Amino acid sequence: MSNERLNHTETVLWTGIVTDFALALCKGIAGYLSGSKALIGDALHSAANAVTLLVDRLPSLGIFGSKSSIRDKRNVSDTTEPVISILFAVLLIMGGIQIAVSAIQTMASGDLEPPTKSALLAVFISLAVNEAVFQYQCRQIKRNNDPRYEVLSADHRFALYSSLTVLIGVSLAMGGSYFEWTPLLYMDSVAALIVACLVVRKGYILIVHSVYGTLVEEKRHEHEAEFMDTIQRVHGVITIEELKVQEYGQIRHVNIEVKVTVNPRTSVLEAQEIAERIRKLLTHRFIQVTDAKVHVVPYEPGYPYKSNYDLMDNDMPTLPQ
Repeated sequence: MSNERLNHTETVLWTGIVTDFALALCKGIAGYLSGSKALIGDALHSAANAVTLLVDRLPSLGIFGSKSSIRDKRNVSDTTEPVISILFAVLLIMGGIQIAVSAIQTMASGDLEPPTKSALLAVFISLAVNEAVFQYQCRQIKRNNDPRYEVLSADHRFALYSSLTVLIGVSLAMGGSYFEWTPLLYMDSVAALIVACLVVRKGYILIVHSVYGTLVEEKRHEHEAEFMDTIQRVHGVITIEELKVQEYGQIRHVNIEVKVTVNPRTSVLEAQEIAERIRKLLTHRFIQVTDAKVHVVPYEPGYPYKSNYDLMDNDMPTLPQ
């Protein structure tokens, strides 16, 4: 059931990523053909939403190798993933600045042409598709009790702001041409400036989460008690000596580092099997857990306490005769 829920959630997220990229491509083409800089800016904003989700999916894509190699060489991936995120963010910021500069140059030149009706049609279609996909994602994610709802909701809200800004700007520019009122012809460029600011904001947030999101200090996580209960259910675990929970990324991925004790007579191979069972149980049961690092150490009860394993393995009486 956990694997099915995880796969279903991944499908929902990838639906949003593919939809955002498709909308970005369609709005970009429509904006170029209709002459609407605001619509081109909205296309870049949709691409920014897709990139944000895509960056958070990088650990599960196997970009840096197989999943086993990711866990074995975590220090390499921890360095590479923020670099790729920052690269995407810089490209977004540069694109937003370019759109803003182009809009300012258009207004300064006075060579103003209203967008064609295709721009208005593209905005309406993108709003309808975006809302339909968001409602689908909300229903599925709420059903799975996934913490990604807040992030998706915020992305959708700002995507709505961007599209509505374009809708108003394009409509006023077309109205200015129809009523021959020149000041309204500037509104498409004004809308492009506003959307460019939203794109730059998106890139900045992506940089912040890439640089600082992975460096969040360990704190008491809301699901820490559930993590500990899950670990204690693994056969062979005597005590949990240390548990560190670290969140990173905009969708609140979780890394867990745990140190458990086992019977001192446990072999190295058995200890590795216990660690692997813990790791698999945590990553399969909790969809937000992307990696779990398990340290296994011998249990040292100290006098006068003994472990259950000592009581089972030792034939000598433990009470005075």
